Amino acid sequence: MTLLKMLSTEDKLAEIRRLYFQTTRQTIQQDLAKALDLLKSMASEEDRERATVYMEGLAQMRSDWARGPKPGHKGAAKKKRRR
Repeated sequence: MTLLKMLSTEDKLAEIRRLYFQTTRQTIQQDLAKALDLLKSMASEEDRERATVYMEGLAQMRSDWARGPKPGHKGAAKKKRRR
């Protein structure tokens, strides 16, 4: 039988923060779902407010990545203009 460790509020916040910094385009949906589950399990509104910046950041990344690249934007592949 596997024992599940109960996470403290600080552990939950640290995990949400880790998800924020390590998420990728490929993992954003799963990472956001996990972060939401952790957020819902926090005991008080004050605790949840501390995670707000990371949650908003994850939601923004999901939104940006869902839109895809901007039309005509070539990023790093853009050629430099010669003078």
